[in-house]
Amino acid sequence: MVPKTKIISAPKNNKLRVGVFMGGKSIEREVSFNSGRTVCDHLDSTRYEVIPLFQKKNGTIFLLPWKFLHRGKTNDFEHRLEKEAEQITWDDLKTTIDFIFLAMHGRYAEDGTIQGFLEVLGIPYLGSKVFASALSMNKVIQKNILHAHNIETPKGIALSPHQIKNFETNKKNILLQLKNLNVQPPYIVKPSNEGSSMGVEIVKTNKNLKAAIKRASTISPGLEQSVLIEEKIEGMEFSCITITDYKTGKIIPLPPTEIVIEENSNLYDYEQKYMPGRGYEFTPPRCTTTLARKMQKECVKVAKALNMHNSSRTDGFVKKDGSIVIVDPNTLTGMAPSSFFFREAAHIGMSHTHLETELQNYNMLTTIIKQEEHTKKIMNTKKLRVAVLLGGNSNEKEISLESGRNIVYKLSPQKYDALPVFVSKNMELFRIEQKQLVLNSTAELEKTVTPESKIKWNDLPKIADFVFIALHGGLGENGSVQGTLEMLGVPYNGSSVLASALCADKHKTNSYLEKKGFVVPQSLLLCKKEWNKNKNLLLERIYKTIESPLIIKPHDDGCSMLVQKLTFSKNNLEPIEHALDNFFNNSEKNYALIEQCIKGMELTVGVFGNETVQALPPSQSIVTKDILSLEEKFLPGAGENQTPAPLSNKILQYIQKTIENVYKELDCSGYARIDCFYIPKNNFIVILEINTLPGMTPATCIFHQAAEIGIRPMEFVDQIVQLGLEKHTFKQPLTSLKSKDRTPL
Repeated sequence: MVPKTKIISAPKNNKLRVGVFMGGKSIEREVSFNSGRTVCDHLDSTRYEVIPLFQKKNGTIFLLPWKFLHRGKTNDFEHRLEKEAEQITWDDLKTTIDFIFLAMHGRYAEDGTIQGFLEVLGIPYLGSKVFASALSMNKVIQKNILHAHNIETPKGIALSPHQIKNFETNKKNILLQLKNLNVQPPYIVKPSNEGSSMGVEIVKTNKNLKAAIKRASTISPGLEQSVLIEEKIEGMEFSCITITDYKTGKIIPLPPTEIVIEENSNLYDYEQKYMPGRGYEFTPPRCTTTLARKMQKECVKVAKALNMHNSSRTDGFVKKDGSIVIVDPNTLTGMAPSSFFFREAAHIGMSHTHLETELQNYNMLTTIIKQEEHTKKIMNTKKLRVAVLLGGNSNEKEISLESGRNIVYKLSPQKYDALPVFVSKNMELFRIEQKQLVLNSTAELEKTVTPESKIKWNDLPKIADFVFIALHGGLGENGSVQGTLEMLGVPYNGSSVLASALCADKHKTNSYLEKKGFVVPQSLLLCKKEWNKNKNLLLERIYKTIESPLIIKPHDDGCSMLVQKLTFSKNNLEPIEHALDNFFNNSEKNYALIEQCIKGMELTVGVFGNETVQALPPSQSIVTKDILSLEEKFLPGAGENQTPAPLSNKILQYIQKTIENVYKELDCSGYARIDCFYIPKNNFIVILEINTLPGMTPATCIFHQAAEIGIRPMEFVDQIVQLGLEKHTFKQPLTSLKSKDRTPL
């Protein structure tokens, strides 16, 4: 039964209602959801009323509740939409929103389909119109148009679905065509109508060509499409955003970004594009200004040839002879926090010009600007200066960069002045600008900081009223940075020195909790020095203490770093020996935690408060392999969490009460995330570990757990700051500093 629809009337506040359209029917819906969430976070709430719109795979559209917006994967909430969200029809959009921001990717999104429907409905929308969208999405026809405008593309051929089905019959002719074009292995094989590197492969021999073509042709379930076989271009890979200046109508190229793929990789794949810290990028590229301008000029030429409007992204290569080859124009670029769009726009100090262009084209911008004057007067009140520490020297520094960037964006601009501060691998502090904040990795950031931007730890009280620690692991989470800030008298977020130090040591924490009556896994802590001396003795001890399978992991790291699951027997302890040798020889760790492998429902539970403590609704972590991987935690579409966990209310309350007691027993404060297992058979809760500075990335569990009880991410961050001020404001608070000692941000 289709839910009844409800038409939303125009808002009383007269803000422009921007519908952010995400999800969709294509295989890129997870990337789209990631983009849509970022757009919702970035749009100026003083100027626009942001309305998230989510389309399911079957085409139905829902007004997406904000409590679902910060989930990591669409599977986390899609099954709940019929009961908990409002379904609307396409026709309802005309009275629901004033403008559509397309955060869509792939089929039905970039191919003119949705653009055509919006034209029929008479709804203004972002980006290229019907013809340019349809043309740019079809890589076969697109290449012919580019050739007609003297724009070079890779040499190659296109195979129709019929030719692919009869590959063996056509094989000789296909290989002859490639030979005549002087296209030799390795080939690039890619679908004709997909993006985000979906279905793209390197094929090194003719023997593997058939299978790769088949995979590319059927990458979208239920659909068969043409496939391109192209030469592999050698040279500098780059991407360049072009936008339209709303004042002049001129197409402006942003600074190009050089892409450096990982070692032992043949192409810039999905994981390098979207996994924190993966891929290596330089904006502007490491080349002469003349060559960078040549790239920009060619990308403008592409945008004009394909009629791409407002914002587009063109990917290409600069060959050794200086010629430019265009490999993939896109009418709608990704909008993840560290995407090419944000990093290139930030490099020249640009923000939401691409939206303003459309508003100007539809004669909507002037009215909006007039409506903002009153809000600006309100925002001129005194704000709390918050320094956000990100990066650091731990194995979790890439996640810290994601967390810190997200915190900067989610500190309410009405209440706070946010100062992003990069913590280098040497634990030195540097002010960073927006163009540095959007970089993809800490390695990139390390190369951009300058001596002039360095901050002394001792000077933090002069530039900040509060420090938000967005560091994870190591010195950032083990009490060291907390002790530093207490010595300096600067309030900060999270737990105090002792609680931070204790919880950073998983073995000591679990030993303490066990003495207090909580259930924890059986474990042993092995010293590297002792292991190298007495392997046989320790192997026997492990066998007698912990049953197979077991877990080996660091006792002082998080984010699934160096975690592995092992199966062994009395007659074969080699798997343990081999794993521990690798652990100690290939890491800087001096201790390994050997832990019982718990079988049950894996849960993660956010909790916040100081004296009064509240556990959030528990999330079930859906694990596809032996252990929860880094990719499942942070790669868009890779992981799944069900919040609340599929348990009765009585059991959920029991879990929350237990988690609150653990939090109190360890004297945690501010907020934390506690991981555990629920064992239905014995009604046991087995505590795994406590994270005193949990990840604060855009799709982290703690945000959507808070959203389940009506707290939006920006509000949750605000509560964390307020709890920090309550807990860590000292006898001589920062506000007592004389004005001459206070340095503006």
